[in-house]
Amino acid sequence: MDDEQLRAQLTLPRFPRSAAYDPRWLIRNVMGPNPLWLLEELTARMPLRPGMRVLDLGCGKAVTSIFLAREFGVTVWAADLWVAPTENLARIREAGCADRVFPLLAEARELPFAHGYFDAVISIDAYHYFGTDDFYVGYLADFIRPGGLLGIAVPGLRAEIDRVPEHLRPYWQWEFASLHSVGWWRRHWELTGKVGVLDAWEQDDGWRYWRHWCRVCAQAGEDETVREASRHEARMLDADEGRTFTFALLVAKKPEVGGT
Repeated sequence: MDDEQLRAQLTLPRFPRSAAYDPRWLIRNVMGPNPLWLLEELTARMPLRPGMRVLDLGCGKAVTSIFLAREFGVTVWAADLWVAPTENLARIREAGCADRVFPLLAEARELPFAHGYFDAVISIDAYHYFGTDDFYVGYLADFIRPGGLLGIAVPGLRAEIDRVPEHLRPYWQWEFASLHSVGWWRRHWELTGKVGVLDAWEQDDGWRYWRHWCRVCAQAGEDETVREASRHEARMLDADEGRTFTFALLVAKKPEVGGT
């Protein structure tokens, strides 16, 4: 697949901002579903303003952090446990964002920030690794100022399940136990009273976008590990046909002091 064909494959009318980014750069830094498509949909319903302080929690290779800084003029702390900040800094500098994106190594349960420091916390394809803990949203909310925002986009389920669907048994991984429905996430957050959910939704045809991304990565990935993982995931999504998997997106607000 040449550059022109690749760009055509990844230029979707629904995600015009994402289409401006180098598709080979995106694939080279792949760590799962296309993070910019998820982030673009999330931020369409999450008001961000220039100058805001934003924590990109579980930022991976800082692709989402660069997008936030470029597209919204916010200052971003790019926090991840699995990718070294020195590696991310090289990408951030190459993107011309070193004055607005600050990489750091951080464990989601041991965040090194002052309470109330951030105007918003965003997490793309990462929050389900730590946020299913009943106490986590209360812990995280401490780092958001009153009236600040929390937004996530994660792989999820159309509805809660009690057992592995037969058609998914060849593909099921134990970590999928962390996937939940939009309704589950809404209840999980709202019962705490620490945040109020402003919006919660499934991405329309999210599984199709996920499968399309996998198919493109299976063709254009730069190493066989990426290509094979992408083929496997595409087969899983083919077998499921949207019956089980989706993406769950939520935007919430921390109550104002003495208000909502």
